[in-house]
Amino acid sequence: MEIAPFVQHYGLWAVGVGTFLEGESVLLAAAAAAAHGLLHLPAVVAVNTELDFKRYLRMDERLYYTSTITDISEEKATGLGVGYFVTQMQTYYSVNEAGGADECVGSMMFRLFKFKPTHAPKPIEEAKGGASAVPKIGRSTPGISPDTQFWWDGVNQGKLMIQRCKSCQTLRHPPGPACPECQSFEWDEVQSKGQGHIYSFVVMHYPEVPPFDHPNPIGLIELDEGTRLVGQLLGLKPNEYQIGQRVQVEFNTFNDGTLTLPQWRVVA
Repeated sequence: MEIAPFVQHYGLWAVGVGTFLEGESVLLAAAAAAAHGLLHLPAVVAVNTELDFKRYLRMDERLYYTSTITDISEEKATGLGVGYFVTQMQTYYSVNEAGGADECVGSMMFRLFKFKPTHAPKPIEEAKGGASAVPKIGRSTPGISPDTQFWWDGVNQGKLMIQRCKSCQTLRHPPGPACPECQSFEWDEVQSKGQGHIYSFVVMHYPEVPPFDHPNPIGLIELDEGTRLVGQLLGLKPNEYQIGQRVQVEFNTFNDGTLTLPQWRVVA
């Protein structure tokens, strides 16, 4: 049994930050996948996940995870098609720098359905003149509700707005219908100066999802007014971002000018 086809077609767990399935584990998983015909099933959809957190993480911990395929179901027929439910368990560890046993800090059960679609997709046709008919992938457009309309209207005008409770004056984000402090439904909004600092951040390396550049730094920004929001970080190399760095909002357009988003540039 060759491992390469398993990694290519079935190896959702063989790529990434964590450890590979090794030795006999890969052989057994590949053999099981082949026996069930999974290598040749073209479609996959996530089903459900369960998370177990043992404790909060600490700054500067070194983490890794192991991945195990724990179950492959019998063949099932669904509305999507015929295939198999596959269950994977990822276990996360903190490296013991003193040399002792590494500590388990959490786990995630992830189940997906790998299947042959009932209705095969139509082949992509070439556009006139030989150009590709594959649409250019843009950024996802937001779902706008009556609670968030004011915020997106502000963004389109180059303003960063914050929802404020009329009863207790508490600022909140993301916007919602009721104040989490006093449960009042009365609210208005105030304009932020658009300045703050990096409260936390991550750098996304994988999966590489278009249309984003990778590595992709994403920050949790604490505004000077006190509320926090998530946004893309700009201005530095991915390994140069640090918690506490000052940032300034920057409004940039995407999708041929149809979408405006606030992003955050590090300032001296």
